[in-house]
Amino acid sequence: MHLSTRALAIVGAILWGGSILFSGLLNLLIPGYGLHFLQLISSVYPGFHAAGTLGDLLVGTIYGMVDGGIGGFVFGWLYNFFVNCCQSKRES
Repeated sequence: MHLSTRALAIVGAILWGGSILFSGLLNLLIPGYGLHFLQLISSVYPGFHAAGTLGDLLVGTIYGMVDGGIGGFVFGWLYNFFVNCCQSKRES
């Protein structure tokens, strides 16, 4: 069974970008919420700061969507590669 790398890229982008967006929005409404998570993300993504502004939140969400999309694509590609590798050996 093969996985769709395009679908996994889209799902990864939505989930990771959405988690950063959701945490950031809650942090705007409830100061202090998810602050350590946002600070961790700001140490990974250049240009994103856990300052609690909408501009920073937009930058972090875009970074998360790109990162999640790449991660989902790579996961799907590796899965399909190993499925092909293992199935051909098993059937021989």
